[in-house]
Amino acid sequence: MKVLLLGDYSNVHWTLAEGLRALGQEAVVVSNGDGWKDYRRDVDLRRKSLGKADTLAYYLRCWRVVRQLRGFDVVQLINPVFLDLRAKRIPPFYKALRRQNGRMFLGAFGMDHYWVKTCLDCQTFRYSDFNIGPRARTEEPYNQAFIRDWLDGEKTELNQRIAEDADGIISGLYEYDCCYRPCFPGKTTFIPFPIDLSSVAPKTPRREGAPVRFFVGVQKTRDTYKGTDIMLRALERVKARHPEACEVVRVENAPYAEYVRLMDSSDVILDQLYSYTPAMNALVAMAKGLVVVGGGEPENYEILGEKELRPIINVVPDEDDVFRKLEDLALHPERLAQLSADSVEYVRRHHDHVKVAQRYLDAWQAKTN
Repeated sequence: MKVLLLGDYSNVHWTLAEGLRALGQEAVVVSNGDGWKDYRRDVDLRRKSLGKADTLAYYLRCWRVVRQLRGFDVVQLINPVFLDLRAKRIPPFYKALRRQNGRMFLGAFGMDHYWVKTCLDCQTFRYSDFNIGPRARTEEPYNQAFIRDWLDGEKTELNQRIAEDADGIISGLYEYDCCYRPCFPGKTTFIPFPIDLSSVAPKTPRREGAPVRFFVGVQKTRDTYKGTDIMLRALERVKARHPEACEVVRVENAPYAEYVRLMDSSDVILDQLYSYTPAMNALVAMAKGLVVVGGGEPENYEILGEKELRPIINVVPDEDDVFRKLEDLALHPERLAQLSADSVEYVRRHHDHVKVAQRYLDAWQAKTN
């Protein structure tokens, strides 16, 4: 099968492509590297700037590239906005891809209309990026921008048109599946995110008696949106109370390769506070043997069919809850070895990129037969 993967978030498409290649399939990734993260791709579609000259040059380059993307059995889009263009500019590119290739699939992998809309109903999720119980989190500037962009407007129309036209929708997390399945039950398929375990170096073994090292990645523009601010405050309280029991490794806006390298000497990673599930960064950390503090709700294990392993330290959006869980890890480092082994096994069972790629092939073929 010849597969085009257009766009990338958190290395999902490049990792999937490697799994497909291991199965003898042809896969091409066209993306901008997900901005400063600079993920690998076969065809680079990075936009230099928002200036008029660079915008025109990028627009013309997109057309040159898209006209050459022909004869693929499957095209999968990372998001409805799969190019660095305004949403109203994208439909002609989508139509060209649809005309020049076989089946079209939309990834439910991140920010889009159905995600924002579902979160804001304040009923589907107990908490999310956009709600805590019945209260919508509309006061955050980042949230306001996403709501403005995706709840009603040109991105909304684009998302709806592509979702309705696509031959299938692949959801990568429990939350995204909840957003699309009620609207498109016949075309939504859940497939876990892929992780290439062969490319993940194990973390540095922990020295007995050493303080627990907590790793936290910070994106300054998104720290309140993802709950990093709350988790950092809780971690600082643990550090202040037990300075001899823990160390903090804080990384800000590092490229992906550097980000992964800096995790190697850590024991625990603080992930997203408002999530039910671990996404790509947390899964890579788990594959390395780090213990994740973040989303590990029962729904996450249920959708995977996992009945034994519970390696994730689940926290809810409450600073005291996070503090208690972090303090417990700092004071009981003897728990880390088993949690680390369970984390690696969890990724091996559910996220091995070759196994995941086979599930994609099965889903795509089911829609092409």
